[in-house]
Amino acid sequence: MNLINFSKANCRSCYKCIRICPVKAIKFKDDQAEIVEDRCIACGQCLIECPQNARYIKSDVLKVKEAIENKKVIATIAPSFAGAFDMTDEGQIVTALKTLGFDIVEETAVGARIVTAEYNNILTDWKYNNVITTCCPSANYLIERYFPSLTKYMLPVVSPMLAHGKVLKHIYGMESFVVFLGPCTAKKYEAIDFQHDGIIDAVVTFEEFALWLKEENIDIKSLESQKFDRRSVAIGRKYPVKNGVISGLMPWCTKNGFEPITVDGIEDCVKIMKEIENGDIKNVCVEVNICRGSCSGGPGMPDGQDNYFKCQSKVKEYMKKSGGDTVCENVDLSKIDFANTFLDKSIAEKKVSDDEIRKILKSMGKYEERYELNCGVCGYDTCREKAIAIYNGMAETNMCLNYMRNKAESLTNVIFGNSPNIIIILDEDLNIIEFNPAAEKAFKIESEYIKNKPISIILGNNELIEALSSKEDIFSQKASYKEYDLITLQNIIHLEKQGIILLIMSDSTEEEKNKKELKMVKENTLNAAQEVIDKQMRVVQEIASLLGETTAETKVILTKLKKIAEGEEN
Repeated sequence: MNLINFSKANCRSCYKCIRICPVKAIKFKDDQAEIVEDRCIACGQCLIECPQNARYIKSDVLKVKEAIENKKVIATIAPSFAGAFDMTDEGQIVTALKTLGFDIVEETAVGARIVTAEYNNILTDWKYNNVITTCCPSANYLIERYFPSLTKYMLPVVSPMLAHGKVLKHIYGMESFVVFLGPCTAKKYEAIDFQHDGIIDAVVTFEEFALWLKEENIDIKSLESQKFDRRSVAIGRKYPVKNGVISGLMPWCTKNGFEPITVDGIEDCVKIMKEIENGDIKNVCVEVNICRGSCSGGPGMPDGQDNYFKCQSKVKEYMKKSGGDTVCENVDLSKIDFANTFLDKSIAEKKVSDDEIRKILKSMGKYEERYELNCGVCGYDTCREKAIAIYNGMAETNMCLNYMRNKAESLTNVIFGNSPNIIIILDEDLNIIEFNPAAEKAFKIESEYIKNKPISIILGNNELIEALSSKEDIFSQKASYKEYDLITLQNIIHLEKQGIILLIMSDSTEEEKNKKELKMVKENTLNAAQEVIDKQMRVVQEIASLLGETTAETKVILTKLKKIAEGEEN
């Protein structure tokens, strides 16, 4: 379905998403995060926490716009809207929706009232020693996929969204187009569940709704107020806040000796499920909310709506208002089926042997237990959990920060320590940070005695200091240091982002000495050749005078010989 995921362009392998994910439903391949939907509980927390804004959420807004053109379009809006938008009166949200083209606007709280009634009817004949509410789809997915033994405790009733959708379809016909607006990304999955397909035609988060209003230049606060087409009393409006669901079950809990417990936040939801599964707690009626503060803390709140407590306060104020309970007016609820079935949707993990785990751990440089830091940077609580994830194709070896750091440091140290070149790393004040063995040998000083000290202590060359102080990079510059009997070709690289200067010197002392010696040999050879020429000239002249012959021709030949010798030098 791929309703929510991560953008490949923006994902930067920071692993924050997997750290926040309570069920580790995020797979990494080639450093790219990918949500595995069969494992996902659709809580949306990974998308909220993503620092690179790499999130992708499939939008139904275009589908709604198309429906507005030729269908009766009905909005069911979650009561948490009161905390999501800046308004002077809650009825302004009705005007905004009808301005966009919606024909009917009702509160999802109507469905919430129905759900409370259904809960109490079912609990009359309840035979289990625990009860779990089922209004939060993410909590339902958590139980079905990771605690399937607890499905028997789940109240088999649809959510307020689906309950209201069923009522709306009953009133206006199945051909009508019902749109849910709320703060929950999981509702996008709940709407297309095979059990309830066709009840909710589209799901628009408050964030998407806010963007739509902005596109249409609609300012909610400036609009006139209108009444909802169907309203609900406070009991239905309580659902978006903590204790909102269980408040309607208090009389039953008191009568039957069940302890009412409200849990919100992913971590606490997981904890209480484990406790119920292990039998540590019994006779409890648990309201489970994956989001902190229930629905009003949902991931689909408008971008920039981070004033959590203000939002909560506004929702609580709204739920105190009563617009009249018309939920049953002209509707025969007995003809509508509000039942729901929760199934075992657990994932069968491949069994991994201890030998396989040890093999994977060794591939990450964890040869012994003491190397298992269990730091959690990769997103997994322990190195063994990470190894199992690798075995199941959910993680990669290079996700281990300590392993990659050691690997990088090892390679760096090998290169730095064994390079024949002199490598000196300086800070912006020209103090020595690093000093490799080749530098120690060349300048006859150990690194421990020169680190964090000015380079001028060993290299007082004014030209070098000037070059290092400049912001310009220099390559293959010849420099001589007579005090060290050293001639180098040096490169100066300014790494401004890192705040360091890299000085790399190639020792060319021997090469320069060899050039000098070769030049001397050539000069000595030429001098010897000149002496031979001069000597031969004298001999030839004596012979020529005796023979009465001119020496001009001989001189020309010997001169050519000299030029040939000089040409070899050039």
